[in-house]
Amino acid sequence: MSTGREIRLVEEDDGWWSAIDEETGVASQGPSREAALENLDDAIALTEEARNDDTPAPEPDAPWFED
Repeated sequence: MSTGREIRLVEEDDGWWSAIDEETGVASQGPSREAALENLDDAIALTEEARNDDTPAPEPDAPWFED
């Protein structure tokens, strides 16, 4: 079953693979194409869960976020 998602696979110089979901902007990587795609599925699921969560995002507390 196709989800209609556009996924870009890139073989990096170090031999690892990056997988990028063009619609969501979520990316992941792995030592093989299959691993990168599996990791991407996990990352998308976690991202969707976080976006649907009613808990507010924490305020940034790193010094580079200060005005």
